[in-house]
Amino acid sequence: MSTEKTKSIKGGEFLIKNTTPEEIFTPEEWSEEQRMIAQMCDDFIEQEVQPNLDRIDQMEAGLMESLLEKAGELGMLSMSIPENYGGMGVDFKTSLLATERLGKGYSFSVAYGAHTGIGTLPLLYYGNEEQKQKYIPKLATGEWKAAYCLTEPSSGSDANSGKTKAVLSDDGKHYILNGQKMWITNGGFAKLYTVFAKIGDDKNLSAFLVEADWEGVSTNPEEKKMGIKGSSTRQVFFNNVKVPVENQLSERENGFKIALNILNIGRIKLAAGVLGGAKDAINHTIKYANEREQFGRPISKYGAIRYKIAEQAIRAYAVESATYRVGQNIDDAKHTLIEEGMEPGKALLKGIEQFAAECAILKVAGSECLDYVVDEAVQVHGGMGYSAESAVERAYRDSRINRIFEGTNEINRMLTVDMILKRALKGELDLMGPAMQVANELMSIPSMEELPEGELATESKMLEGFKKAILMVAGSAVQKLMQTLAKEQEVLMNIADMAIQTYQAESLLLRVQKSLATKGADQLKEEIAMVKVFYYDAAEKIAKSAKDAINSFAEGDEKRMMNMGLKRFTKSNDINPKELRQLIASRIIEANQYNY
Repeated sequence: MSTEKTKSIKGGEFLIKNTTPEEIFTPEEWSEEQRMIAQMCDDFIEQEVQPNLDRIDQMEAGLMESLLEKAGELGMLSMSIPENYGGMGVDFKTSLLATERLGKGYSFSVAYGAHTGIGTLPLLYYGNEEQKQKYIPKLATGEWKAAYCLTEPSSGSDANSGKTKAVLSDDGKHYILNGQKMWITNGGFAKLYTVFAKIGDDKNLSAFLVEADWEGVSTNPEEKKMGIKGSSTRQVFFNNVKVPVENQLSERENGFKIALNILNIGRIKLAAGVLGGAKDAINHTIKYANEREQFGRPISKYGAIRYKIAEQAIRAYAVESATYRVGQNIDDAKHTLIEEGMEPGKALLKGIEQFAAECAILKVAGSECLDYVVDEAVQVHGGMGYSAESAVERAYRDSRINRIFEGTNEINRMLTVDMILKRALKGELDLMGPAMQVANELMSIPSMEELPEGELATESKMLEGFKKAILMVAGSAVQKLMQTLAKEQEVLMNIADMAIQTYQAESLLLRVQKSLATKGADQLKEEIAMVKVFYYDAAEKIAKSAKDAINSFAEGDEKRMMNMGLKRFTKSNDINPKELRQLIASRIIEANQYNY
């Protein structure tokens, strides 16, 4: 494992290079301006959204549109839009911060995310100047709302198999668009659709900007959904719609690339949004646990409840650490590319593309963190949590879609491994060298290792082992399965789960190490406890995923040797998990809110 410092780590390199705490951004470093943006978003949710949650879920006519317009007046719809188009032009991690703070807005956060993300960004990053001047200012203010039309009844995860067609008219002035799209967020009130269709017999999709009031555009009634009931979700139909040729977005057959790149953005934005939802659900959990008394004292005094609250906090803190680490990585990559002469919009897309695997990791980690948090929130509330009158009941229902949005978690797990391996095959990432080093280490006689010294030194050593375990399993799987690896979905998901745990573990460790440099261990007892507990659990999870993979493709001596190496690489830290979780929970129970 290389120990050299890197000024700007590349996507996927976390597996083979050690990052120093100084190289990452942590939420403790937000500037005063960024904190003001966060406070503005908090105030908006508290004043405009939370008092109207029932009205939103009942889909009161015009309410969601008016909320988006109010958000537009405050500049919240234009965070990512450059100033010359009427936007705020903030950096990427700041846009993530706004998304996080608005993520506790239930259905509103879905409408906001769809408008500002997949609704606006294809045009912003792939549109020509005329298209941007025509539409972006209206989207920035909320005068017009946007939607993204990709999914079809027969094409979900396999987006490029869509059947919507565009045929050039005889006079060459229009494309005649025919097809059907489904699960379109904001579909009921959007004025501008980004529609993906194939021109003629093209192999790949193209993209078009379609105005909702054009002749031939129609929608079905609102879908009845398990959760996010206030989010407009409709099928959209295109029947001989005449789309001016100047409304084709980017080049012909570039639609599939647009869809993939925008989904990468959507994944990391989703991680930020669900983080906001998780923190809000933790607050509801703590407040109820402090208020509800059983057997003569608040239930927050009981170990079973404290375990749940501590675990909620640990998982949210880990996701937060990793999300803003990626956000800064993307900003750094963007700035490097701009310095090399690339246009800012393209530089951001390229930066996000470079960290696509990390975006997929965070999409999975974030959505599954939120699911855990809201599930335990309902459990702590008991019968009240199952009542439609409680906030956590809505949170529980609304959470479930996030494991399906922006590509299912199964697809994102497989994409995580696929994208990293493809970068290695292109020569952009040297995985095989470190993998061979690990393989050679398995063949050697283990040396007597000295016990690590210093705060979190044991966890730093464990992290090296986690990475070696991934390289061992992935390297062997590639060699053993070769061309059939893509079909071995269970093995791919095992490897992905190892990477998901490891990336969060490293991000969490680096964040606390960075704080230790300025605050010292006495002021960070609970944060240090979080690292120790997370690593204690991660060692077991990584070992289980690795063992499942090894036993799925290896045999004989190879299997025995790999399983022996796995025990060495996933050796756990010796901690008292009950005591540390009690410490973690006590702080936020006493504060009556999540305060990490």
